[in-house]
Amino acid sequence: MGDFPLVLLTATIWAYWFSVGFMIVRLRRKTRKLVGLVPEQRVERYMWLVWVPLVAAWCALPYVAQFRAEPPLGLPEFARLPAYAMLRWAAAGVALACLLLTIRCWARMGTDWRMDVAVSKPTNLITDGLFRHIRHPIYAFSMLLMLCSAAILPTVPMAVIATIHIVLMNLKARNEERHLLRAHGEAYQRYLARTGRFFPRVAGPAR
Repeated sequence: MGDFPLVLLTATIWAYWFSVGFMIVRLRRKTRKLVGLVPEQRVERYMWLVWVPLVAAWCALPYVAQFRAEPPLGLPEFARLPAYAMLRWAAAGVALACLLLTIRCWARMGTDWRMDVAVSKPTNLITDGLFRHIRHPIYAFSMLLMLCSAAILPTVPMAVIATIHIVLMNLKARNEERHLLRAHGEAYQRYLARTGRFFPRVAGPAR
């Protein structure tokens, strides 16, 4: 049997992005829109220049690592120790849970789902389900999935990709919030006040 956490991670990441591609095609046929495949905002088009190769590398690195025995692409020696192996198995389970919870969010969004900020048309403000306590559950699960990827494959290239991805997710979330505040005004302001960006709010002012 091969490196099961690495195999499961590869399958999870590929399933995630295959699902994204499937939704783009399905919604394109249903709505006749590109649903953000080509971002409407200039700032997000700049992000895409980084994001597209980043996603490609994220998909490729766990797969390549299954056939490489040595770093920087292969698994480091410390990651093969029994104590660390338990962490890798746990991270593989969390990664799969992230995928399943993200699919639940996608299903809730339905035809409102898109990859970019919709400037050309108004969007519905979704505040129920997993969005009830977290403004960006999809981004939160994406970052957690990336952290699981870095835990399962603790290499320098994966650490670099994880860092860039988390920075981009934060920038994208803030950009989206500015747009939604302009689009929905007081309703979104109230939503900001009672929810956290990536974690459920306990107390304190909006982040």
